[in-house]
Amino acid sequence: MKHLIILGDGMADEPLEDFGGKTPLQMARKTHIDWLARNGQTGRLSTVPETMHPGSEIANMAVLGYDVQKVYDGRGVLEAASMGVELQPGDLAMRCNLLTIENGILENHSGGHISTGEAAELIHFLNEKLGDNQVKFYPGVSYRHLLVVKGGDKNINCTPPHDVQGAPFKDVLIIEKTKEGIETARKLNELILKSQEILTNHPVNKKRRKSVKPVANSIWPWSPGNKPKMPTLKEMFGIEKSAVISAVDLIQGIGVYAGMEVIKVEGATGLYDTNYEGKARAAVEALKTNDFVYLHIEASDEAGHEGDVELKTKTIEFLDQRVIKYILEETQKMDEPVAIAILPDHPTPCALKTHTREPVPFLVYKPGIEPDEVAVYDEFSVQNGSYGLLKDDEFIRKFLEL
Repeated sequence: MKHLIILGDGMADEPLEDFGGKTPLQMARKTHIDWLARNGQTGRLSTVPETMHPGSEIANMAVLGYDVQKVYDGRGVLEAASMGVELQPGDLAMRCNLLTIENGILENHSGGHISTGEAAELIHFLNEKLGDNQVKFYPGVSYRHLLVVKGGDKNINCTPPHDVQGAPFKDVLIIEKTKEGIETARKLNELILKSQEILTNHPVNKKRRKSVKPVANSIWPWSPGNKPKMPTLKEMFGIEKSAVISAVDLIQGIGVYAGMEVIKVEGATGLYDTNYEGKARAAVEALKTNDFVYLHIEASDEAGHEGDVELKTKTIEFLDQRVIKYILEETQKMDEPVAIAILPDHPTPCALKTHTREPVPFLVYKPGIEPDEVAVYDEFSVQNGSYGLLKDDEFIRKFLEL
């Protein structure tokens, strides 16, 4: 049997008073997801240890069965792997957002979801003006980029920008954890302030301001780490051939360390306008040559960070109608049966605009499986599911029947 995980990033939520106490998952018309729930088995999965921040990198690694408390070493190193940046001993890698600061307030974490082309211009400009033998910027996708500091120390506290939208940025600058991190914290804060000086009047931002779009006038480095030691999926679970499909460097980087084929889809944006159909087709094609496929779709998470309930609901409907419908139809034609799991990595409640560590709902469909009593898929119905509450690598092992 082949195995497919469809990960709707941040899809879970909390009841919303203005919407009758329902969540986007409960409001969305999701015929095909509910069919899978009705004909499969369900439960909940705890993806974030109490001692760790509920980031997508931690939660996605947990879904894949990693002991994140042992192997996780920052988001930046994963994004470096995705970009093909080979880290050397002593290199400190960090996610580097382009974001919007207005009147000293961190207005949004994404520079108004700046386009990849615009962002590349700004990152190359930053590298020209602020880069040197110690500091280098690498362009990624949209607002998500990479900063590598040679000889940097990871004993620093960095605040994820999506957690502090609306806060004075000077209140959440980088601070050292230990005396070893003092110089690195000082250097990074200096880069943040200098970036604001030189980006404000860059032609890209002048054009965005003229078009009444948020400007990308600051960098924000966070999630520091050194090159990790991660076993592959083959080493952990005996999976011979696997593939990952995502628009997000972070997820692609996890795939690199996990020994997965990284499949990139043209038009995949990581936003609500992503190429849903292209990703669905890519997943079906990947199943023909791989034993295990991980299809990651970011759109619901971004809508949650924006606090946009209607958009988040729509992204779930897009996932159902433009991805899962096609996959369900095509996999049922295959000679070898395909097991399908659907789940988010973590909740991203619209009311909070950031991640939480609450357990996430999941469903598992396998041809011929004895269904449990759950008839629809949402955060509360699955509490009656036959899997109960899982943690650590229990989900992936049960899904793979190990």
